[in-house]
Amino acid sequence: MKKLVLSAGILFLTLSASAQWKAAGDKLKTPWAEQINPQNVLPEYPRPIMERGEWQNLNGLWDYAILPAGEKEPNSFDGKILVPFAVESSLSGVQKSVGDTKELWYKRTFTVPAAWKGKQLLLHFGAVDWKTEVYVNDIKVGSHTGGYTPFYFDISPFLKSGEQKLVVKVWDGTDNGYQPRGKQINNPHGIWYTPVTGIWQTVWLEPVNNLHIANLQTVPDIDKNRLTVKVCAQNSTAADIVELKVMDGGKLVASAKAAVGQSLELNLANAKLWSPESPFLYDMEVSLIRNGKVLDKVSSYCAMRKISKAKDQNGIVRMQLNNKDYFHFGPLDQGWWPDGLYTAPSDEALVYDIQKTKDFGFNMIRKHVKVEPARWYTHCDRLGILVWQDMPNGGSSPQWQMHNYYTGNDQIRTPESENNFRKEWKEIMDYLYSYPSIAVWVPFNEAWGQFKTSEISDWTKAHDPSRLVNPASGGNHYYTGDILDLHNYPDPKMYLYDAERVTVLGEYGGIGLPLEGHLWQTDKNWGYVQFKSSKEVTDEYVKYGESLKTMIKAGFSGAVYTQTTDVEGEVNGLITYDRKVIKIDEARVRKINQEICRMLDK
Repeated sequence: MKKLVLSAGILFLTLSASAQWKAAGDKLKTPWAEQINPQNVLPEYPRPIMERGEWQNLNGLWDYAILPAGEKEPNSFDGKILVPFAVESSLSGVQKSVGDTKELWYKRTFTVPAAWKGKQLLLHFGAVDWKTEVYVNDIKVGSHTGGYTPFYFDISPFLKSGEQKLVVKVWDGTDNGYQPRGKQINNPHGIWYTPVTGIWQTVWLEPVNNLHIANLQTVPDIDKNRLTVKVCAQNSTAADIVELKVMDGGKLVASAKAAVGQSLELNLANAKLWSPESPFLYDMEVSLIRNGKVLDKVSSYCAMRKISKAKDQNGIVRMQLNNKDYFHFGPLDQGWWPDGLYTAPSDEALVYDIQKTKDFGFNMIRKHVKVEPARWYTHCDRLGILVWQDMPNGGSSPQWQMHNYYTGNDQIRTPESENNFRKEWKEIMDYLYSYPSIAVWVPFNEAWGQFKTSEISDWTKAHDPSRLVNPASGGNHYYTGDILDLHNYPDPKMYLYDAERVTVLGEYGGIGLPLEGHLWQTDKNWGYVQFKSSKEVTDEYVKYGESLKTMIKAGFSGAVYTQTTDVEGEVNGLITYDRKVIKIDEARVRKINQEICRMLDK
């Protein structure tokens, strides 16, 4: 009888939640939108590179309100919003704009499991765009600026018995501010898209002991058969110990112990190397020990691989993977969704774009002026694909960004804008440091907000010498960093060459094909060139590929095709924006792509 009552209760809650939410508007939807259950939204563990067994997901229906900036918490709210979808998105159930003169408020309650009594309780946010203030039981517990990286607060001192009240306030100026924003703009048009305001990644709770692991940083060195791991611990003493185990399919292959604060160095002789063709990952287990007792333990993973550059037998500087010349070839991937905007509707959807990129025969993705949730990078690690990671642009209006591009001038930023750029870029690099798929850092795109290029490039390289730095993809060119990056639309062209750095074609293509029934808008759809059939698009794609092959011999060491999917008014994707139609002949595209990727094989 109890089981029957419980089942009925769960059914009632599910029906009740469904009654309070439905996707808003009549824009395009992906196939995964129909599968959303507001009681179980993005239920997967959000940080698989550092995983604990206990956690609580706070995604779901929250109260929301949009108020003029500067007002106090509202007494009544406007309705329900489905977290973690941005308020402007269809899947939020709201689809309203906010703007820079208003603030977005969220509210919900939660209870802390009795088993967590005596633990520190960490409140995690995957990402919130842009300025966030967090209140627990009417006490401000912390604030954060930055739209692309995770942050958390220890809320243990502010808890009470029974139900807890959680309120979040967000302000985002989009293009009326200096903050990084990528392709967001208050007036979407052309290559500029719908704003994303507020919570757009998973919100979750995690219980930990007072002594706990805060961060892991792994650095492989295949030349010395060595893996170095740095463990950052909170509330440690000089006597605390960190223990690291590295495993291959459950078999222990290396282990080490050190005092907290000391790096652990492990010898991995005859290591299995990671590559897109063989994406082998070692499992890791990290424990914190005090007086012989394990007080914290996380599971993680790592890979042995090397990103470098070297001159080939013809004197051309090539990118190398594991000390072998390796041509990086992949699509410009903007990571936008018609129903979720910045947020994929499900983990299955998140994997889909990566898997199709692999299916198309590419070995790399350029993640364009956006940063993804942690699970996306783990999927890249596991599936095997290299990532060029852009810094989201900002610091000026899009109009000035384009002026900056055409005039060839570095931007002059205010000290506040410059300091924020450095803060957010460092946070992004720190966030992604241990993911083996990351191969190249890209601080600037096409001179959009580009400033102090040599200084920023050198600073980026000093912060992470294990990867290559592409100082400005298609932007103002200075002799700095590891890469000279050219953009040319629609066909490949090599109009500059650098004998001392890697030369790449950072963007080309943009072959458009609008498909009725799969368009974000009925008119003003564009690509750099447009055709009327899949065959015509594929023919043009293959023609560009054959041309690119000759330029690889002449000096190109990487290339990026625009783009993975259509995005809003852009119809130059290999896949429609709703992910329902692959617009090219997949077999023909895979064949030419594989030929391109193998051009440097010996």
